[in-house]
Amino acid sequence: MAMSDSRMEQNGDDYKLIFEKEGVYLHTNAKKTTVDTSIPGFIRIVERAGVPALEWSPLGDAGRNAPAVLYSKKDGEGGEEDTKFDPGYEPDWAVISTVKKDREHVPLKASGQWSFSLPLSELYSLRRTRFSLGRNFLVLTSRGGHPLPPLHFHRGGSQELLHALSRYIVLAQSPVDGRLFLSYPQNPGALSQSTDKLHFFDDGGSDLVSRFIHDPYATTLGGFSKVTNFFRDALRAPESPLHPRDARQPSSAPLLDEEPGFELITCGAELGPKPVVSRGQPLDQWEIFLDPEGRVEDPQRVKELVFRGGIVPELRKEVWKFLLGFYPWDSTYSQREEILRLKTDEYFRMKVQWKSVSEEQEMRNSLLRGYRNLIERDVNRTDRQNTFFSGNDNPGLTLLHDVLMTHCMYNFDLGYVQGMSDLLSPLLFVTQNEVESFWCLTGFMEMVHHNFEESQEAMKQQLLQLSYLLKALDPELCDFLDSQDSGSLCFCFRWLLIWFKREFSFEDILILWEVLWTRLPCPNFHLIIACSILQSQRGELIGSDHDFNTILKHINELTMKLDLQSTLQDAEAIYLQLLQCKDLPQKVKEVLGVHVPSSSSSSSSEADSPDFQSGDAPNLPGQSKVGSSSSDGTP
Repeated sequence: MAMSDSRMEQNGDDYKLIFEKEGVYLHTNAKKTTVDTSIPGFIRIVERAGVPALEWSPLGDAGRNAPAVLYSKKDGEGGEEDTKFDPGYEPDWAVISTVKKDREHVPLKASGQWSFSLPLSELYSLRRTRFSLGRNFLVLTSRGGHPLPPLHFHRGGSQELLHALSRYIVLAQSPVDGRLFLSYPQNPGALSQSTDKLHFFDDGGSDLVSRFIHDPYATTLGGFSKVTNFFRDALRAPESPLHPRDARQPSSAPLLDEEPGFELITCGAELGPKPVVSRGQPLDQWEIFLDPEGRVEDPQRVKELVFRGGIVPELRKEVWKFLLGFYPWDSTYSQREEILRLKTDEYFRMKVQWKSVSEEQEMRNSLLRGYRNLIERDVNRTDRQNTFFSGNDNPGLTLLHDVLMTHCMYNFDLGYVQGMSDLLSPLLFVTQNEVESFWCLTGFMEMVHHNFEESQEAMKQQLLQLSYLLKALDPELCDFLDSQDSGSLCFCFRWLLIWFKREFSFEDILILWEVLWTRLPCPNFHLIIACSILQSQRGELIGSDHDFNTILKHINELTMKLDLQSTLQDAEAIYLQLLQCKDLPQKVKEVLGVHVPSSSSSSSSEADSPDFQSGDAPNLPGQSKVGSSSSDGTP
């Protein structure tokens, strides 16, 4: 039963019931069999002393007007985190296993029932989604960055609630995600307030992300749920009408579609079956691609072979230098000798710069001192299980340290950020050469340096692009993640930051990176790989009792459990499946690098791809037709 537009006074004038709806469930995801995981209750809009609030209380609550507990977490009150961390050689954020105890709810009674009350002035955002069973649920977030437990409307009524809310707040729709609405008070002056002044985080959102990058482990322990909510907010497009640069503001609350007609953001057309593709043999010949003067005659063919099967270990040292731009593809033998001489001189000139700094000088240079401390700490725990870096006083560790310090001199503005040691160690392992590994690192950083910038705009953009792909591929999985406060996909942060370095074995990473360096079949193939991994886990996630914390734990525990070849094979099939869709959303096309409008702003997803045009896939050997069962990859 829903009660709306009626006022009831109890205990004087301090309490007024504005709206009430029964059959709204809170799913606790409790692990104990003695605790009900799906609790029926009432959702209400009330005024307490004239202050409107949204409240939920379980069925059988002792009193409708009983003062509910404000949904918030106080110091020392719930939400403590149980962590397991082996300092060893792992970077701070490589083995995160953050698990909060029973989320952040404050118990109303000792019996395990839960209740919350949120003043509408503290409501920050609202996401409305339909799950596979046809029921709507709402995910609400407070201005303090705390998501409330998703509210599941088993008997409908979410639209009635939104109408009742409209007398107090304005819901402004995100242009990026039609299900996401931000809340503003029914106050024209408040509507003109910059979103930067709404204090979504008490400690500042951008500062939080900055600390997350420079010391992700400590920041994660301090508030991973805030990081999640920050990314959910940050994933709005810059041209959003909510952006502070836009003077126009909504004057009335937009109405969501009625529940029977509510639609998910999907591909817009049925995706066809995945094409059958196969992997090939690694590149095992090199001289046949060189003309008499040493030029690579068919670089595209080389890239295709590397994409299909990688490179045999004995050729990596040479071919990597072409893939990473140390040598131009059209350079001759003599030109490469000159390039190596000049690059060697340049490297050691930069190395002398930091080697010649005295201790006294360094004490007055806090940036250089800070970079050195970070590098020394990370070098001592980077790939120590690999014989090239194992043991004490290992010369490989010295080379790792020196190359990273020299890279600070090469790009002092960027300096050193945790994770760069993970990018360098495979390069140093393969080249076995200080100078060559440095210049290969600079080539690699040309592709990923935006990942390490303090603003983290590139990382937010990639998470947004990943959400576009996943929504087109698997809207049901997206809805499940949304229902568990995980729709921001920020648990993929580490994957994208260092290109899955901690998800696969050291040998597999050598193959994966050389495949990605070809930029085939599109520059954002790493995002499609992320989609493949997520889809491979959908059976474990959907239908389980996973919540935000256990999803995070499960994703982190995939480390070293993924099969690279099947992942690459499935990722390519996903790419071709999307490419064959006739009504692919424009945003997805931009991520894939096809049909990008000339007016679109440049971003990491819109990098020019010379490998295909007008939606045609590159001519990759081993690609089969849809439904083909050929084992050698031929149609």
